[in-house]
Amino acid sequence: MLPCLNKKLFGIDCLGCGMQRSISFLIKGEFASAFYMYPAIYPLSLLLLFSTLNIFIKFKNDTIIKTSLIVISVLTIIVNYIIKMKIIV
Repeated sequence: MLPCLNKKLFGIDCLGCGMQRSISFLIKGEFASAFYMYPAIYPLSLLLLFSTLNIFIKFKNDTIIKTSLIVISVLTIIVNYIIKMKIIV
């Protein structure tokens, strides 16, 4: 695994810390572990899948779906970061 440069330089996790390990768990089929490692893995996976499919198949409300998936992903990342860093307890 590649080390987190932000964690090495500043000593704190970044918003993407845990994503590599989560992808590794996802590939191994350990879905619960992937979620606990990085909860945003599933909304990001859906966004990637939908964006890839949308290249080949044009959907009627594709911008609304993409925007919704982006908002859900960003909110999941931010809430996970806040909980992980124990900013709000």
